[in-house]
Amino acid sequence: MEVQSIPSVRIVEVGPRDGLQNIQESIPTATKLELIRRLESTGLNTIELTSVVSPRVIPQLADCRDILGDSMVKQLMSKSHLRLPVLVPNVKGLDIAVQHGVKEIAVFISATEGFSKANINCTVEQGIERARNVASLAWKSNIAVRGYVSCIFADPYNGPTPPAAVLRCVKELLGAGCYEVSLGDTLGKGSPSNVRTLINYLVSNDVPLGKLAGHFHNTNGQAMANVWEAYNCGLRVFDSSIAGLGGCPFAKGAKGNVASGDLVYMFHNAGIRTGIDLSKLVEMGVWIAEQLSRPNSSRAGTALAVTSKAMSNAKGKHSQDPSLQWDAASQTEGLQLCRPGGNFQIVKHLALSLPSTANSSAPDWNASCARQLNQRRPV
Repeated sequence: MEVQSIPSVRIVEVGPRDGLQNIQESIPTATKLELIRRLESTGLNTIELTSVVSPRVIPQLADCRDILGDSMVKQLMSKSHLRLPVLVPNVKGLDIAVQHGVKEIAVFISATEGFSKANINCTVEQGIERARNVASLAWKSNIAVRGYVSCIFADPYNGPTPPAAVLRCVKELLGAGCYEVSLGDTLGKGSPSNVRTLINYLVSNDVPLGKLAGHFHNTNGQAMANVWEAYNCGLRVFDSSIAGLGGCPFAKGAKGNVASGDLVYMFHNAGIRTGIDLSKLVEMGVWIAEQLSRPNSSRAGTALAVTSKAMSNAKGKHSQDPSLQWDAASQTEGLQLCRPGGNFQIVKHLALSLPSTANSSAPDWNASCARQLNQRRPV
């Protein structure tokens, strides 16, 4: 199959919000803004900026108004090809988003009671009603709405999640006007078999495949396998986080999101277009990991960064090391003797016009080589 005929995918970068929210150490607002700027430069066209949430709940995102009010972010918001959603938990958060000119928001609900209570302090039914109200008001302000469903496979308090509970939440969000619903494996417990079973169940119950996205965590090392299975089931939108940053503060033990670098690397090697510059994304992963003093959880990104650094170092060594600047030591009888310094000596052939009876002249040629080497032999 030709690359042009393979459907492309859209990557939703959640690093600035989901990737940072669980980090305890305060991250400078300037670093967050630079993260957003650099992510946009990679070709990503959907970047979740922040969440308008109470600083008592998630202190790391207390600077959400500063992020949304920044001139660089305002400039990005003016670009028609970019989607820059902001997660809002309630009407108050929506009001703040509207005041800052946000054009897209995200709402979320949990498919399970235990996580809903821990995460947003309400029942599933109350969470649905809250999301419905926010979405309705957003539409009146001409703001697009994306939806999230958490705990699609398991709840940290209640155990396995019934598929029917996920179906209900997805249909409620679509009915509320969400243009897309992201299925979140919050605990990272899902397997490819679970992914296929759930997607087939949703589609068989009249959920449009094109309205679904995948959001997989890597707790059990299954995130990439789950993404690939979801792709083969027909999903074409996937959430990811730069350097694999992230994890839910209300789901203890759950590791980070699938790494953006790993996702893009896999798709590119399968001939599937993302519109993202992988080398820039790799550089981004290295940069943010250094800024946060955290390991880069992108395995592909780390490997590519090491390879790139090694090649750069080798190139720099060859171009800067004076011992590798080849200088002519002497020239005679159609030969030139060169060396890069030290005790190394190299014989280089010049344009030689050997007679047709080359064999008869070979002894003279060899003797000439020997004379040159003997004359230049180091002591």
